[in-house]
Amino acid sequence: MNRIFLSLLVVSTVFLVVAVALGLKIGDVRSLDTSTQSQISFHMLVGLGALTFATLVHAICLTYFMGTGRWIEETSNAYSLDQSWYDQNQRIKYRTVAGMVLCVLLLISVGAFGAIADPATPMSLNGTLGMTSAQIHFFAAVLTIIVNVLTNFTQFVAISRNSVLVDGVLAEVCRIREERGLPV
Repeated sequence: MNRIFLSLLVVSTVFLVVAVALGLKIGDVRSLDTSTQSQISFHMLVGLGALTFATLVHAICLTYFMGTGRWIEETSNAYSLDQSWYDQNQRIKYRTVAGMVLCVLLLISVGAFGAIADPATPMSLNGTLGMTSAQIHFFAAVLTIIVNVLTNFTQFVAISRNSVLVDGVLAEVCRIREERGLPV
């Protein structure tokens, strides 16, 4: 799972950075030039895809911990293993949940700020915090990328630790099965 998750988080980060780069490349968003309008559309599509993919990566991490937690719980019950295996898994999992929730909220916020930054919308945050709506959208996007990278790093470390835990449970099950003369 480590290599798969590492690949996913790298793609997710690159996708988010590309969306920001495309947004910076637009220029005057009020221009009715077809080239500018197509750049805006492309930025919006890539941005929505990046936000969706980044959210998916967090969902995969959560699903991984839910699945391994359930497996460790059932295996511990079936083989009368020490409760500490399951407790360690739960501690590792719940240390990542807060970061995931924060990232998903930030990702949604960036999309909302992007919608507000669109000159075609009647809503505006111009003057808020002394910035334009587009500047707020940009800074929210940069903050989101930074928080997402940090959260992805903590998720990767947690998945690595949990993999060691799963390997430990599996080794203990193999030892018990060998002691009982069962196939391994």
